[in-house]
Amino acid sequence: VQARQERLDQEARPAATSNVFAMFEQNQIAEFKEAFQMIDSNKDGFVDKNDLRATWDSLGRIIPENDLDGMIAEATGPINFTMFLTIFGERVSGTDPEDVIRNAFKTFDKSGTGKISQKDLKKSLMTWGDKFQEAEVDEVLKEAPVDRDGNIDIEGYVKLICGNTDDEE
Repeated sequence: VQARQERLDQEARPAATSNVFAMFEQNQIAEFKEAFQMIDSNKDGFVDKNDLRATWDSLGRIIPENDLDGMIAEATGPINFTMFLTIFGERVSGTDPEDVIRNAFKTFDKSGTGKISQKDLKKSLMTWGDKFQEAEVDEVLKEAPVDRDGNIDIEGYVKLICGNTDDEE
């Protein structure tokens, strides 16, 4: 009976988390883990409101208390890595990759103009997260629709990245 229970325990353990882990490739999980560890500023294995506040502060953004509460409320319990991955999994399942890219660029559009500074984007890509080399950034940005003021049209760039042109719509 004890051997059977141990076998059942071993079989049940992976099933509890396998769904969320199956949603992502191993390299994506590793990137999420790195992000989780960066956000978990006190290194206790959980992300709480203080961790979120510290993360936003480090990005130079002051976030209202109720927004932080809303972020924490998205989880059904304490936010350990599995819960963190689950939250992201729920957000990206069925999400249009074009929307994901558009929303990422919109975080740089502080004025809401639909444009982002090429210079600021380049600096961010070389400073935050997986830091790009200048040559890599130049390659990524070489086809970007840049106006005479040095701003990238978000919508045009998203369509270019995703391979969508006006001809196809």
